[in-house]
Amino acid sequence: MKRLHRLLLLTFLESFATICVERGVYFFTRNRLGFPDAANLALALVFGAAYAIGAISSQRFSSRLGEKKLLGGVLAGQFVVHAALAACYLPAALFVGVAAIGLLNGLKWPVVESYISAGRTPGETAKAVGRFNISWASSVPLALAAAGPIIHAWPAGLFLLPAAINLAAIALIWPLASRPVHLPLDHPERLPTGQIAHYRALLTASRWTMLASYAALWVLAALMPRIFEQLGYSVKVATALSGLVDVMRVTAFVLLARWRFWHGRVSPLVIAIVGLPAGFFMVLFGTNLPVVLAGEMVFGLAAGMTYYAALYYAMVIENASVGAGGTHEGLIGLGFAVGPAAGLIGIRLAPVLGGQVLGTLAGIGPVFIICAARALLSLGTSRHASADPPG
Repeated sequence: MKRLHRLLLLTFLESFATICVERGVYFFTRNRLGFPDAANLALALVFGAAYAIGAISSQRFSSRLGEKKLLGGVLAGQFVVHAALAACYLPAALFVGVAAIGLLNGLKWPVVESYISAGRTPGETAKAVGRFNISWASSVPLALAAAGPIIHAWPAGLFLLPAAINLAAIALIWPLASRPVHLPLDHPERLPTGQIAHYRALLTASRWTMLASYAALWVLAALMPRIFEQLGYSVKVATALSGLVDVMRVTAFVLLARWRFWHGRVSPLVIAIVGLPAGFFMVLFGTNLPVVLAGEMVFGLAAGMTYYAALYYAMVIENASVGAGGTHEGLIGLGFAVGPAAGLIGIRLAPVLGGQVLGTLAGIGPVFIICAARALLSLGTSRHASADPPG
């Protein structure tokens, strides 16, 4: 099996395993343990904070241990934690286990991203990042669709299935080189200085927008069990319905990998900046299923755009380093934490402000505003921004 194909299979399997706990756990806690919104948001906050710590530490640990050793250790650790959660999923154990899974996932993904992109030219990086995005994102709705029936029929299976996948993933990394080989700094196909400056502005803008997308996504992940429950859907159906946002992210990844018109352009990021809050509030406050699903579609497409741009520009500018992936995943982890924190603030403010809508706006609204303002400022300061140059 070719290296890239092996890594893509690893990505698909590990993403499936991750989502069982990363997203499926909120349906588990709602259905099996009766968690209210505030408890689910607190659980999401714990996961996000641990994920961010793992991601920003990934470069340091990979430098000391080597990427392959770090990846193997993380996969073994995930197996232990998943198996332990299957044996005991009381609330206190869940908080500890979810924090551990968050930390290990934060360590893992920057290393995988470095292996995927290392040694490739900008054009080859675009293809590799596209295939990586499709691999991890396509497993998300499948994992969510499977999570509901598993929770209903065999609660421990939500943790035992990822444990088994972790063992298979360890076998997949065995043939990998101990460290990924990067593109030489003097390679003729590296980006010229002027283009790097413009791409750096786009990277900053896409990272701020991605931060907003993950903050909002993790609010939705914690609250969608209640949203679909109020619309009258069982946990078996609700988990699948919640995966539409991820289906749309896959759709965005496929389109962006096939057509590269967006490389170096400002306008796609501006569209994402507008689309994220529009889709978010449609899901959160939709009074019927069509509105909620339409919101998932809008949000998923916008989130896919900003994620792809952030990872592509980072890998090209920073030569596929683990540090580049660590910053990328660290911002995702920060979003995982900021979103639930904002959601908890919204819950506390709701009685004071006179309702859930105003409370949520007060909690998450500043996140959208700050991230959008910072992203637009970065786009505006690029000396190429007004020309909206082709990729």
